[in-house]
Amino acid sequence: MSTKIYKLLIALALAFGASLLPFVMESFQVTAIQHILLFLFVLAASLWLLEPIPVYATSLLVMGAMCALISNSAITPLQNYLVETDPSHLLKYNDILASFSSPIIILFLGGFALAIGSSKYKLDVNLASVLLKPFGTKTKFVMLGLMFITSLFAMFMSNTATTVMMITMIAPILAVIDKHDTGIKAMVLSIPFAANIGGIATPIGTPPNAIAISFMDKTQSISFFQWIIHSLPIAIICILVTWVILQIMFPSKQKIYISILIQNLTKILSQ
Repeated sequence: MSTKIYKLLIALALAFGASLLPFVMESFQVTAIQHILLFLFVLAASLWLLEPIPVYATSLLVMGAMCALISNSAITPLQNYLVETDPSHLLKYNDILASFSSPIIILFLGGFALAIGSSKYKLDVNLASVLLKPFGTKTKFVMLGLMFITSLFAMFMSNTATTVMMITMIAPILAVIDKHDTGIKAMVLSIPFAANIGGIATPIGTPPNAIAISFMDKTQSISFFQWIIHSLPIAIICILVTWVILQIMFPSKQKIYISILIQNLTKILSQ
């Protein structure tokens, strides 16, 4: 048998072993639904850890298993047994599926789709080449331009995807610059810092924003534009403060960054 089959059997064995605990330990008493959830919990954790199947497939398996085993649309004989033996109510199947198709999750998927499309059709490179021009050719100001461009992308896309996208642009710089030049550290650190800061400027910039809004809607709603009005000035100030700190901590000694960056953008656009 292949390694994946062995891992799958190990995951099933661990799950069945965990499901026997209520019978072995008198102090560990659970209801029928809790018993099924214990089995699914250990099975999912084992599958995620051992990876005999893709991790996303495990997630889909969990949702399907919960709908089939402990929802109000569960397998009929099992559903009748649970209703008779378990005083607690069965979960509604649409509540289980709502954890996958909630508005927040769909909001994140939209940002991921934007990141993929921007990279595929080189929108990120085109915008970067245009938006960098006002910042001149001095290294410190070009780094400031990169930070603003990164934060702009991060306002509407995943922070992680934005960081990967922008780091790719400056990758040729990292390959040729002297490792002893502290300025290269500032250039690299500026990208993830700017992505995280830019993420606070819009409700879709980072997951915690959307989660906060979903809870705020229960007491006091806030619109997309209202969030930007309050958060964008804070983000701009944080970008400037971070830029100054990086310049102080990691001053640049070379001017070659700019020419390499421009050559890289031109090369990508011509492909």
